[in-house]
Amino acid sequence: MPCNKRSRLSVFPVFILALLLLAGPGPARALEKELIYPVPHLTPTENRGLLKVGDPAPDFTLTAIDGQPVKLSSYRGKKIVVLSFVPAAFTPVCSSQWPMYNMARALFQKYNAEVIGISTDNLPSLYAWTRGMGQLWFPVLSDFWPHGRVCKLYGVLRHNGTAERALFVIDRQGIIRWSDIHDINQRPPLDDLDQALAEVAATPVWVKPEAGKR
Repeated sequence: MPCNKRSRLSVFPVFILALLLLAGPGPARALEKELIYPVPHLTPTENRGLLKVGDPAPDFTLTAIDGQPVKLSSYRGKKIVVLSFVPAAFTPVCSSQWPMYNMARALFQKYNAEVIGISTDNLPSLYAWTRGMGQLWFPVLSDFWPHGRVCKLYGVLRHNGTAERALFVIDRQGIIRWSDIHDINQRPPLDDLDQALAEVAATPVWVKPEAGKR
């Protein structure tokens, strides 16, 4: 069956991208660079988070880019969880942070840890963005609607509706054991996360100290 005008137009950008890929890495990389929004320098942090080490991690259910719901408490008793909040799709630092975790998969496997990526972008945007990164091994969730509800629970929602660049390490009991509300303009060092995971994995059962005691 011949395609109609609308379907031909919808195929056209994909066709052009295919030609660029066939032409070699230079044109394709140039196009990829054009798709990354040049974010200006931002206020490093607007929030310090509502939660402290030793607090229970608020449970939530969000939809992943594959359309499946992901519930935080489903990991309890099974895995250490790293919640990775990032500000926005198609931005420079975010577009390097999650691919770094993708390349460091063996590190997370060593500690039996699962990364969960969270952004306030909608699902179609996250789907397109992460497909450009390649196949990520960890789930990417949308906190788009009700907008930023989970970000608010963790105290990392910025005034413009995006998330702080924040990491939370949650042990198998569902307790927050480490957090980093990072400078939004910089990628959090992987070494710091590695050290935090090592400490959590070494003490699987952790009791919050009483007030006034170390």
